[in-house]
Amino acid sequence: MGLLQDKFFIVFSPASVINYAVLQIHTKQATLHLLGPDALFKVRSHKIMPRSILKLCATLLALTISSSAIQAKPLNVPVVYYKLSNGLKVVISEDHIAPVVTVGVYYNVGFRVEPKGRTGFAHLFEHMMFQGSGNVKKFEHAKYVEANGGSLNGHTDFDYTNYFETLPSNRVEMGLWLESDRMRSLDISEENLKNQQNVVSEEIRVNVLNQPYSLFEWIDLWQNAFSNWNNGHNGYGDLAEVNAATINDVRSFFKTYYAPNNAVLTIVGDVDVNEVKAMVEKHFASIPAQPTPPRPDLTEPPQTKEKRVTESDKLANLPALATGYHIPAQDSPDFPAMALLVQILQGDDSSRWYQRLVKEKELTLDLTGGLNYFGNEFDYNGPMIMTTRTTYKPGHTADEILREMDAVIADVATQGVTEKEVADAKVRYRSNFYSQLESSFGKTHLLSALALFRDDPNQINSLLTPFEKVTAAQIKTAAAKYLVSTNRTVIDRVPETKPKAAQ
Repeated sequence: MGLLQDKFFIVFSPASVINYAVLQIHTKQATLHLLGPDALFKVRSHKIMPRSILKLCATLLALTISSSAIQAKPLNVPVVYYKLSNGLKVVISEDHIAPVVTVGVYYNVGFRVEPKGRTGFAHLFEHMMFQGSGNVKKFEHAKYVEANGGSLNGHTDFDYTNYFETLPSNRVEMGLWLESDRMRSLDISEENLKNQQNVVSEEIRVNVLNQPYSLFEWIDLWQNAFSNWNNGHNGYGDLAEVNAATINDVRSFFKTYYAPNNAVLTIVGDVDVNEVKAMVEKHFASIPAQPTPPRPDLTEPPQTKEKRVTESDKLANLPALATGYHIPAQDSPDFPAMALLVQILQGDDSSRWYQRLVKEKELTLDLTGGLNYFGNEFDYNGPMIMTTRTTYKPGHTADEILREMDAVIADVATQGVTEKEVADAKVRYRSNFYSQLESSFGKTHLLSALALFRDDPNQINSLLTPFEKVTAAQIKTAAAKYLVSTNRTVIDRVPETKPKAAQ
């Protein structure tokens, strides 16, 4: 925001844009325009003071946010999608806004497909992928990337494991070479396996076993909410099972799941499509395909009775509560309404549950959660629960918290939500979606998920459409249908009672 002669400008980033219509407010002294897609507020004035300008801008922004009639600008993310002869899916999206590129490889394997008796194996294998390959020695992958001004990481989730590098765009071929080398010739050795078993075991101790609450809102909640072992087991891993993995387990897992025909390669950024196609062919086309791995049975029987669990925690000082409601599948007509209902109930500090529990009743200290606790609405491929976690104050009970949460749900299910709540939820949802697209990695992630699970990354340009069409009536129906106690799992985690000191 700045003043330049007789012109005053306020600039908002594309992610903060609420709509893309052209609006004008006329006064005797100024005309304001909201222009898309960069949403540049322009105020032209000769004598108008900054304070008045700010009031006008605030008024305009309020009108913008509250207008339910305004729709998002259609997206036009460039997408080139094809497959190599070995089955590797390839997505390329040119974006010349900055001289950077992200190279991402997403494998169609996550927690849900781990073999029984080997919990945490997908996570363990993620670590193995950084231990060197045929032409890249141990730790050199990271050194190559960082020496060229880039960054890298990997992540294991419910239904995928990803590896990515963000680099200066003139180093795109180096990123492709690095990823192809470990897809082709990972260094699987007893030494590397033992080393990474120790690393993962320590990670489990530090991040789970020796932490208050021990990620109960994920590990314990999923174990209790789901009946199917594939959906509900501890994805971080049981220490004994992580350390029981053998070198043959690792080799078999690599051959089965880390094949080109079980992966997506996505390149997003300041690149030329034809040049990148040639590089992809050069580095990946000769990697042999493997038999398609069997799809695990993720079928989850309907929950018909509320599940209640009480746990004690020797490290926690305050009690905490986690709830999980089973939600409709992504292809269900109820899904968009459910996603917006999540925003209304727990999307931010203005949400109904936060206001009731934290602000009005002052029962809890915080409230977090989401439709997909670790990701977004599109980067999973199986049953899902809406998760809520809150730390509540001593002297209160889980029943008190649930009673207030249920009262909010009952109000939505019987009285519905206001048009303003619907509009605001769409604003937050749209803003979150646009934020993902601001970085080359965010775009890579979404394109990869759509290619991996739907075989159609072009859907990125139409994903918002069904959410924009959701009505207040549909949200009311979703609340009455899915947010019922028989569809809910509750865990009350309380501090362990400490023995009284001897007198």
